[in-house]
Amino acid sequence: MAVREKGPLTEPMYYVLMSFLGQEMCGTEITEFVERKTAGRVKLGPGTLYTLLAKFQDEGLIAETSVEGRRRTYQITGQGRAAFRDELARLRACVDDGDDALARE
Repeated sequence: MAVREKGPLTEPMYYVLMSFLGQEMCGTEITEFVERKTAGRVKLGPGTLYTLLAKFQDEGLIAETSVEGRRRTYQITGQGRAAFRDELARLRACVDDGDDALARE
């Protein structure tokens, strides 16, 4: 059973969770990570980012670690790591299914 029962992650959700795997991050660092990791393919505006951060906090996938003025820093939780791993496994299964379908053409 998947840890996150609200369906698959969207692409921005996936990359935001991925950003936390290496270290704690603030919003600006997350945006820069996603931009760099996807070579600009995934656009992450402030409205989307802060909506996702609030959602992930509510779901227990990330936790706030510090607040310095307007700068808030977050880290991934064990539940967040499990949700990321579940999504990675789902995406790998999708790619495997596509490869199998192409091989039968």
